[in-house]
Amino acid sequence: MAVFAHRLLASALLALLLSAASAADTKNNPADELVALLNSNRTAAKASSLADNQGLGCIALQYIKAYKGQCDQVGGNKKPVESSFIDTFAPNCGVQATTLAKLTGRLLACQSTYPPPAQALDMLISDSKSLQVLHSKNHTEVGAAVTGTSGGGPYFWCVLFSNGKPNSSFTVEGGVPKTAHPGCFSGNNDACSSAISSGVSTWRLVSALLFSVATAFAF
Repeated sequence: MAVFAHRLLASALLALLLSAASAADTKNNPADELVALLNSNRTAAKASSLADNQGLGCIALQYIKAYKGQCDQVGGNKKPVESSFIDTFAPNCGVQATTLAKLTGRLLACQSTYPPPAQALDMLISDSKSLQVLHSKNHTEVGAAVTGTSGGGPYFWCVLFSNGKPNSSFTVEGGVPKTAHPGCFSGNNDACSSAISSGVSTWRLVSALLFSVATAFAF
């Protein structure tokens, strides 16, 4: 009876831990959340809502990766060279180079700890200049991305704006961007947890599960 009880306990723990692990690994895409906040801010200021372009979002993630985790390089005029879009960013995302449209603005922020979308918005819109970029009437579409570095901080958020036609600019070959993890980008309806540290570590859950099962069967 004792063995049966312990095995029943192990089964219950298994279900609980797998449920928690699933919750930890199936977060909504924070880049999509940021785009929603950006559009809400624009419409509140009587500006038009922008189309969320997955190709531009993927390029925003590539834009982040060009900084190679160097948070101190963010700001000023330090940014990837223009040729990177054709030579690196577009091919890495599977975006057709002929569909690249003009960028009309960018917002970039970085800090050592993970900021959720609402906090990231405050970081990105930190002064009148960045607010002017957000509310510009030149934009028609937007792409956002977030990622950490080497499984942790620093964490980068990037927003790119364009005046391209949403249905024909930054077109992805085959309709699906190339795998660009680690990181999240907007517009692709992808649940994303690889860019951030979840509150519950999957490996901790697995370790706890193995310990619980081993303990149960030891009796």
